[in-house]
Amino acid sequence: MNGITLTLRALHHGERQLAKELVVVAERHSTEHEVHHVAKDLVTWSNEHCVRLAETAGHYGLTLDGPAHRSASGLTSTIREESAEAMGHRPEPGLLLLKDLRELHLGAAGNSLYWEMLAQAGQAAKDTRLLNLATACHPRTLRQMRWTNTMIKNLSPQILTSS
Repeated sequence: MNGITLTLRALHHGERQLAKELVVVAERHSTEHEVHHVAKDLVTWSNEHCVRLAETAGHYGLTLDGPAHRSASGLTSTIREESAEAMGHRPEPGLLLLKDLRELHLGAAGNSLYWEMLAQAGQAAKDTRLLNLATACHPRTLRQMRWTNTMIKNLSPQILTSS
């Protein structure tokens, strides 16, 4: 296994993990409508990245799974949503939201670095397949990071200073 396949595998794992975390955050914070809806939209991007990574990986002799599950189902989802609503009026959910946004940001930042590495490898090897993949997907990862960063900036003052 060479560096490109290792990076494809690591990035695929990172995108799948980020998609799973986004689903959990969307459900856990269902009372925060912007977080809930945007996180669900961002899951789609990470899942699309997984599909494109799996397709590209095949050209390098690597087999990767498709996207992560789109959402939790049944009892788990119901419990998360009901607990989010029940906790909606206590200060702790705000701190949990900040923690969750931080974790999402760090996951997206890690993926962004892998996208950059793939782009650089593609450029050095004159591999248009890698360059096209990174060019198509990396901007969305950067947007995921900007969203989490903006949410943290907007929510931190109120959450961290409330008594």
